[in-house]
Amino acid sequence: MKLKPLGDRVLVKIQMSEAKTAGGIIIPQTAQEKMQEGVVIAVGTDADVIKVKEGDKVMYDKYAGTQVKIDGVEHLIVKMQDILAVIE
Repeated sequence: MKLKPLGDRVLVKIQMSEAKTAGGIIIPQTAQEKMQEGVVIAVGTDADVIKVKEGDKVMYDKYAGTQVKIDGVEHLIVKMQDILAVIE
């Protein structure tokens, strides 16, 4: 399935946190805290507002966006104003 955000929205692939602790204990996926980091997959049509590009690693607001599942992978559609930083 292809998804193209409209306006000032950005499609972000959510990155999952580590499944193991430093001591080697495996944390089940249901107990893992979701990080507020992801990779930009697609950007909307409002070129004046959008300051990120496909492939950028970004940090977004904790309660931002709408969660969608594309081909079994968690993604998030967020407004550009909810993206806090680009991670370099």
